[in-house]
Formats: sequence, C-alpha cells, structure tokens
Amino acid sequence: MRPLIRPARSEDGAALARIDFATWSPLHAVTERPNAPADPFFDGHRDPREHLVAEEAGELLGYAVVRCPVPLPAFAHVRQIQGLAVREEARGRGVARALLRACVAEARAQGARRLTLRVLGHNAPARALYASEGFRIEGVLPGEVLVAGTYVDDVLMGMAL
Repeated sequence: MRPLIRPARSEDGAALARIDFATWSPLHAVTERPNAPADPFFDGHRDPREHLVAEEAGELLGYAVVRCPVPLPAFAHVRQIQGLAVREEARGRGVARALLRACVAEARAQGARRLTLRVLGHNAPARALYASEGFRIEGVLPGEVLVAGTYVDDVLMGMAL
C-alpha cells in the first residue's frame, strides 16, 4: 500500500515533532537533537505550507520540507529539500521515495526550474536514494560540517526540472 502524500496541516505538528525526535541521528542531522517530542514543531522557523507528509491509515509516517533556499528574487526559480524523515518502522516501504517524488512534483507546481538538496557525505543510503531519483552531485564541501566530533563533507545535489 502506497502512503498518501499531502500538504501538512498545523494540527500535524505534534505527530511531526514525535517523528523528528525519534528519527534524529548524526547520520543526517546538523542541528542539536530536539529536547523532547513535545517541543513545538511549527515554531516560526517551520511552516506547514512548506511541508509534505506521508500518511497511511490516518497515521503520519514521515515528512519532507520544500522551500525556496534564499528569500531573494534571484533564487525564486529554485526550491530546496531541507529535510526528509521517515519513521523507523515505515522504512524500506518506499515512503522516502514517495516523499522525494512529491517534492519534485511540488517544486514543479510552484514553477521552479531547479531542485537542490544538501546531504552529509557519510549518509550513503540517502545519497543513493537521491541519485536513483535523478539528483546529481553538483559540489562537495570537504569537512564543512562538524557532526558528533567529526568533520563531514557537505554534498550538494541538484536536478533541473
């Protein structure tokens, strides 16, 4: 069964906070671990209008964030995936791939000509998924990110839409 991918709603915040807390890992996160799953998800830095969620039988399985990377007219044609998380028990079922494809469709619907993302160099599963969906490495910033005491490459990937 394929999950339903839909725009997030404000009332999804609590479930998304739980997903964010449960899926946090130094494999992909450059932010500090959330303090608790009860922390507000839509907190002024996150907007439901920029989130897509994967839902199955009324339960949220994951989310993705698609937004303009820089709020300037010169970047209006670009969208960037700035987060993708799937609950552990839903992994391996195509949820991340469905979210990624929905991000591509959403960027196109918004009139974007490019879709980009950044992924940590040591996150081989994510890099493989992105490459399999047509994203190409467009740059690597060696040792750009300090994660859990280790300097990690920041890999820039993108695709034309």
